[in-house]
Amino acid sequence: MKQFKLSVIAVSSLVLLAACSNQQTVEQANQAKLQQQVAMGLIWTQQSGEYAALTHQAFNSAKVAFDHAKAKKGKKKAVVVDLDETMLDNSAYTGWQIQSGQDFSPKTWTKWVDARQSALIPGAVEFSNYVNANGGTVFFVSNRRDDVEKAGTVDDMKRLGFTGVNEKTLLLKKDKSNKSVRFKQVEDMGYDIVLFVGDNLNDFGDATYKKSNAERRDFVAKNSKAFGKKFIMLPNTQYGDWEGGLDKGYFKGDSQNKLDIRAKAIHAWDGK
Repeated sequence: MKQFKLSVIAVSSLVLLAACSNQQTVEQANQAKLQQQVAMGLIWTQQSGEYAALTHQAFNSAKVAFDHAKAKKGKKKAVVVDLDETMLDNSAYTGWQIQSGQDFSPKTWTKWVDARQSALIPGAVEFSNYVNANGGTVFFVSNRRDDVEKAGTVDDMKRLGFTGVNEKTLLLKKDKSNKSVRFKQVEDMGYDIVLFVGDNLNDFGDATYKKSNAERRDFVAKNSKAFGKKFIMLPNTQYGDWEGGLDKGYFKGDSQNKLDIRAKAIHAWDGK
């Protein structure tokens, strides 16, 4: 009887292990599908002339906007820029995700930053250095982590030719991802932020932070006249807070949940 019970336990354990293994296999396959859906956008970013044309267009507009902007009386002119996919090109990290079927993780992202292989967004360094040389100060407000990603970030920025990178102007994340507190830091130093440059609506303030895409679109509609003047947007097909804006439960489920939400988000012709 004891031997029979042990056999039942052994069989049950094998069934459980098989089920877990199958679940892991399905999750890995779905994760690979999620990453493959990013592939065409990544290829466009890395290979098309159109992508570079859009970034140059954005920075040309930013230069004109900066030149025409007037700081408040008694204040110094500041431009706030995001880093990733705004000034720094991290598309090689996305390429690794696609080829390995891996989701984003803080661990692999920090490893990427430590590798010091970020590239330049076309037009970024010229614009940034122009501001610093013509009566303005660029503040780099990024959600790279201040504790473990600062050294790699500074090394890459200096290697790529950015001027004015120092303790005052490089404001990385110390606790929260929303940036309004750091924007206030800039203002408290006696600056008037005349221009924001980013690839994410959250780079312009907290109005869209953790909001649905409907609310994010509403923000754009209400502030349409500010784009090209106060807000400069860079294209990013790889990632962004709009993804979580697809559904409030987007990041709460597994990879199949994300695939289902993405599929439902597509507006399609019925073919008739």
